[in-house]
Amino acid sequence: MSNPYHDKKVLITGGLGFIGSNLARTLVREGARVTLIDNLSPRCGGNQFNVAGIERKLRIVFGNAQDPAVLKPLLAGQDFLFNLAGQTSHQDSMLAPFEDLHVNCEGPLAALEAARLVNPEVRIVFASTRQVYGRPQYYPVDEKHPVLPVDINGVHKLAGEFYHQLYSQVHGLKTVILRLTNTIGPRMHIRDARQTFFGVWIRCAMEEQPFEVWGGSQLRDFTYIDDAVAALLAAGTCPHSSGDIFNLGGDRVISLSDLAKMLVELRPKASFKVRRYPAARKVIDIGDYFADDRKFREQTGWQPATPLPAAISRTLRFYDSHWKEYV
Repeated sequence: MSNPYHDKKVLITGGLGFIGSNLARTLVREGARVTLIDNLSPRCGGNQFNVAGIERKLRIVFGNAQDPAVLKPLLAGQDFLFNLAGQTSHQDSMLAPFEDLHVNCEGPLAALEAARLVNPEVRIVFASTRQVYGRPQYYPVDEKHPVLPVDINGVHKLAGEFYHQLYSQVHGLKTVILRLTNTIGPRMHIRDARQTFFGVWIRCAMEEQPFEVWGGSQLRDFTYIDDAVAALLAAGTCPHSSGDIFNLGGDRVISLSDLAKMLVELRPKASFKVRRYPAARKVIDIGDYFADDRKFREQTGWQPATPLPAAISRTLRFYDSHWKEYV
């Protein structure tokens, strides 16, 4: 089977972050010529150690992915653009809405406009989020579900989606949008909860400190990073999909309390306590969420390959080996 990324030029915005760096590692193994751009914002999880061992096999640009002057020369001649740069904290978006606007709206728009001007043939994959749906009205949530975000981050990510659809419809750019659910695995941000609550759970479990489970009955799905990378790559070569939107899910649906128990089973010295959801966070919580991703599976053949216990176990082993680089 031919490798569609071999010897292709690939640009990843947010390339030193959790998802971008794992994607870069896979692309390097597949023989792609990879360029990363990242400004290493503390709020967005960029970490140079994420590409340790492959630095000489890719090009790293330390710069602002919201700056068209930076993006235009980088985009010229690229075959693929993975538009991953973003601010993911829902709480931060409520406290600093204009910063979130700058990162999550101006960034995607700058990349699209640069592509329109210098490389309209580049294939673009945009990483969006389940947060655009808001509080689900039915389950599992498919792509036809109404979108009604409950926080600033969701509003801005939805705007990013509309930009990608508009540039596909009006300017003919080849764009695909993936709505990610909770993505977990090696190289995720664990210093705080800006990227995912599960990162904080991992940190506490490894420090043998009790972690907090807010509520606990909420149902969620989780995608292991290797499966998310495989989905991004599949989206990049998905035929007849320009401007389309796809959900991404995981291998199972699980309550947060059962997820906490699973983590403790794998790390027996860990513990947790259930507490009432803090009022300031409850107002932007979406409650239960799990995706119907049959549309993406049917169009690409993708399916998750990593069971949730294995995903957690591999994540713990990674931080056992690289703890100091992430805390």
